[in-house]
Amino acid sequence: MQTLFSEDKPMAKKTTKKKTTKKARRKKKAEQPMTTAQQLGSLIKSARDIMRKDKGLNGDLDRLPMLTWIMFLKFLDDMEQVDEEATKLDGKRYKRVIESPYRWRDWAAKADGITGDELIAFVNQEEAVRPDGSKGPGLLAYLRSLQSSNGKNRRDVVAQVFSGVVNRMISGYLLRDVINKVDGIHFSSSEELHTLGALYESMLREMRDAAGDSGEFYTPRAVVQFMVAATNPQLGETVLDPACGTGGFLAEAYEHLAKQVETTKHRRVLQEQSLHGQEAKPLPYMLSQMNLLLHGLEYPSIAYGNTLARKVTEIGDGDRFDVILTNPPFGGEEEAGIKNNFPADKQTSETALLFLQLIMRLLKRPEKNKGVPGRAAVVVPNSVLADNGVASRIKLDLLSHFRLHTIVRLPNGVFSPYTPIPTNILFFDRDGPTESIWYYEVPIREGMREFTKTMPLKQDDLADLYAWWNDRKESERAWVVEVSSALAGEDIDLDIPNPHAPPAWGQRDANEMATAFTKRLSEVTRAAEEMPSALSSLATISQSTDVQRVPLAAMLTECRETVNVDPTAEYPNFGIFSFGRGTFEKSPIIGLETSATTLHRVPAGAFIYSRLFAFEGAFALVPANFDGWFVSNEYPAFACDTKVILPEYLLALFRSPETWQRLRGLSKGLGHRRQRVQPGKLLSLEIPLPSIDCQRLVAAMQGHSDSAMKACDACQSDLQHLVSASLSEYLPSCSARSEIAPE
Repeated sequence: MQTLFSEDKPMAKKTTKKKTTKKARRKKKAEQPMTTAQQLGSLIKSARDIMRKDKGLNGDLDRLPMLTWIMFLKFLDDMEQVDEEATKLDGKRYKRVIESPYRWRDWAAKADGITGDELIAFVNQEEAVRPDGSKGPGLLAYLRSLQSSNGKNRRDVVAQVFSGVVNRMISGYLLRDVINKVDGIHFSSSEELHTLGALYESMLREMRDAAGDSGEFYTPRAVVQFMVAATNPQLGETVLDPACGTGGFLAEAYEHLAKQVETTKHRRVLQEQSLHGQEAKPLPYMLSQMNLLLHGLEYPSIAYGNTLARKVTEIGDGDRFDVILTNPPFGGEEEAGIKNNFPADKQTSETALLFLQLIMRLLKRPEKNKGVPGRAAVVVPNSVLADNGVASRIKLDLLSHFRLHTIVRLPNGVFSPYTPIPTNILFFDRDGPTESIWYYEVPIREGMREFTKTMPLKQDDLADLYAWWNDRKESERAWVVEVSSALAGEDIDLDIPNPHAPPAWGQRDANEMATAFTKRLSEVTRAAEEMPSALSSLATISQSTDVQRVPLAAMLTECRETVNVDPTAEYPNFGIFSFGRGTFEKSPIIGLETSATTLHRVPAGAFIYSRLFAFEGAFALVPANFDGWFVSNEYPAFACDTKVILPEYLLALFRSPETWQRLRGLSKGLGHRRQRVQPGKLLSLEIPLPSIDCQRLVAAMQGHSDSAMKACDACQSDLQHLVSASLSEYLPSCSARSEIAPE
């Protein structure tokens, strides 16, 4: 790749000097003990617990923004102190963003500083008594009034951030307690800043969950990372998210571009020219500013307001961008004044279609950009692909003047629980017209019907998509469509199904399904036929040996590894079904969100159970795909002495209803008051211990039983689908797709 800038001098000497001066400055400051990840997580948890006591705050939609702006002020003051000392060492005068007595160090840093009604008045009122005893604007009023001479300064960022901030806490004493907790975070330490960034990511995820109840849909990080990687922004290019929310796309783009920085000029370009965004709602706007500042962007260029509130016909070449990455809001409606900003034949109330038109206009034209076309990756609902009328006219414009080269079809549940609407990612650039479109259908994870809030889309789910992106071939997941077929009629339908997908149950061949049913039925018969032989062998072996009863404590050893919870980490987690139905994947445990201080790592093959639901048969062997995963203290796990007892035999015993009945006596009570079956009680149980050969036969019988039950379930499903298939194939007028006669 060619060098983007003519000035490409290494900055090794300057960097070394800067690091030295930073160390010197930190030694001059009062010694601040390093805050560990656990301590940082504890500070934030404590602050949130304090907020729960305040009657002015209602849920996380109030608490998290409140905590964010308090942290923002502490973060800003720490940054100011570092910058101010650096400026003094260079012999220059530092121009503060926030003046005394509004700096954090002036009113918040002293644990015994202003509190109660005095603190609430200082924060809330337009005019107040300030901490130094003088009268002047209250804190929030002062912050909203900040402005710079050129409108491109951190002062303007602060004023915009606080333009929509309201203090909802009623108790000044609780507010003081929260401030004292936040004061324990040292943003001047790069190590702590990195840790806090990870903690903040976790808070943002909670914010997204809470905001989803109010109609805000946020993009899963795995999707964001893929869209950034696929568009591959380069240093020197401009990146825009016109509906940036909490800044996820811009933060990921910043990380992507930061890897390309090699010189001082590169860094200046990244900081001052590369990333741009706009957000219409005050809360996400504030969160995006904090998010990008924590990632290292010193002056985030985020505009506040509705991106659609400008006439698209007035967008000139100077307003355009190289790369646009976004998940614009969809399903909403815009007022008439907004719709009038678009061509008369393409006006609509659907926000997704308005944003798509805007994005098309905002991409750089190759003839004005040294032959390089602007490119975009945009999340859209299925309706954009399928709808007619205005939607078709917009799609015609897209196909005629742009190159829509790829549509990635996302699986169901990606935006769960916010919306069930199927979604897609459009990848296009301004190098049109479109001749053909590649489609790629991201599959659902094996064993799942759809993604959910507790089992979200992960990076691994897109591994095949990453591999296919640079080596495109048709497959069961990928197909290519010539655009001429899409343009055949007046209505343009880009909602083209996968031609390689297996047919739906109502469209499958009935004879094929009948054959499959017969095969499954034979599996049930075979399993049943093997049972008498296994029982006969078991009888023979058991009669020739004495079966002793041995306490479990003599054969089991606890095998969990206890780890301290890191608030910045995610821990893969699984649970156990009741009634002997095995294990299942759960949502990862987030360090910041869990109240547990320790978790337990368990190995594959371990015998594990739930203390709470042992009486319902919640026992299992840890499967290989959960090796090294984590559980809470409610799940004791044991290694078996395999010279004496087989894990599969032990599990077969604990999957029997007779064993569950015995455990009920160790687990008295009802509902949530039911006592746990503690490991000591379980290990005191005596079980029959036949020979290893006999144990192997019992385990094999359990295997035959499981196979028969699985085949029976499949037979029931096949029978239901067989009837539907035969109706569709042989009696079309009776199929589910036919019209229902009116009464």
